[in-house]
Amino acid sequence: MRPETTIPVVRRIPTNRQDAFAFTIEGHLTSADVENVYGLLEAAYEQHDRIDLLVKLDGYEGFDWNAAFKDTTLAMQTRSLKHIRRYAIVGGPTWVNVCANMLKPFLSIEMKTFDSAEEAEAWAWIGAKEVKE
Repeated sequence: MRPETTIPVVRRIPTNRQDAFAFTIEGHLTSADVENVYGLLEAAYEQHDRIDLLVKLDGYEGFDWNAAFKDTTLAMQTRSLKHIRRYAIVGGPTWVNVCANMLKPFLSIEMKTFDSAEEAEAWAWIGAKEVKE
């Protein structure tokens, strides 16, 4: 369990479009973190039939494998395919890029990976901007 004073692993990034969502993931994703992300996305799907999504993975340290294969997680992943228009992945370990590129032909969404240095290109690709608070 994480101490209350630590920064959350998953943080939402404000965007300039209501139908564009962005998150940064730093650290190790637990089952609760995965459910939190999908909960936020479920709320987005209630308001928007289609969304664009950007996920920054700088500092990403992996995830609990049991979280990835839970029935609820698999159901949420399937539901996401119906609602995500463009999905940009920024940074992260090499294996994330490899897996994303292997999955692309089988997905109904447009997905593209970007190096950390290409973050501006990723934002442009989804047609949104980060709003600094």
